[in-house]
Amino acid sequence: MWRVLGAFMNNRGILLAGGVGYNILLSTIPLLALTMVLLAGIVDEQQLFKVITFQLNHLTSAHAEVVLQAVHALIDSRHAIGTLGIPVLVVFSSFAFHNLEGALAIIFRSSDNELKRSAWKSALLPYAFIAVLGIGLMILALTVSLFTHINQVWAAFHGQDLLLASLSGFMLNLASFIGVFLLFSAIYKIMPVEKIALRRALVGGFMATLLWEGVRLLLVFYFAHLSYVNTVYSSLATMIVLLFSLKVGTAILLLGAQAIAELERNVRLGVPWYQDTRNNSNSKTNQRQARQRNAH
Repeated sequence: MWRVLGAFMNNRGILLAGGVGYNILLSTIPLLALTMVLLAGIVDEQQLFKVITFQLNHLTSAHAEVVLQAVHALIDSRHAIGTLGIPVLVVFSSFAFHNLEGALAIIFRSSDNELKRSAWKSALLPYAFIAVLGIGLMILALTVSLFTHINQVWAAFHGQDLLLASLSGFMLNLASFIGVFLLFSAIYKIMPVEKIALRRALVGGFMATLLWEGVRLLLVFYFAHLSYVNTVYSSLATMIVLLFSLKVGTAILLLGAQAIAELERNVRLGVPWYQDTRNNSNSKTNQRQARQRNAH
């Protein structure tokens, strides 16, 4: 833990988290609006908003309704935006992933690392994540819609709801947890230029998701009962809370990446995971030799 925190601070992790968190806020509204517009003909809008509300509660911790109001306003003005405005929304939606890719490149960097990703892959990778997120939201919304219709038919014939209807909120929260876990794991596995072992990406994603869920609940309680942010920032309080929540969540995501980077570093050097190699004068030589052995 001390090694990971030290490396995280040396990489200016807090500064990186602030930049990525700001870009996530910049990308969230156009991304959700674009998703709503594209899926409006496939999924019931009410069910889609219900699913998105649950996802936002896991993303922003508080004041998710403010983001939803902005999404509603953007959707209501989609006729003014027109077809030519859709590419603009797509570009704005990709800002967070481009920025996150740069932050991960700093965390996973190595002084003698010559691995590079081609320009076209770096350009297309954020849009691949956007497509996967859209498909995931569509599947979840279709599942919720299907279950709602089944429950309505069951209630019409039997006069009572299905037993699982009372668990719908729990199931949506579980689906949101699994979605965040899969997203974190995919980021750890795919976004770094270096090849990351799948098991480490999954473990890192699970631990980061657990940590975020705990911190999210603490933030909700803090802003609801203990915070003076409304007194200090007045009308800007909502924006401050959103930015702070996203910064904390991004810091957790980058901390998980830093832990994976430390483990991968020891694997490349051929030393146990618990051994600290930061002060080892021969670490660069050992790393080059390990890579040469792997290449052969």
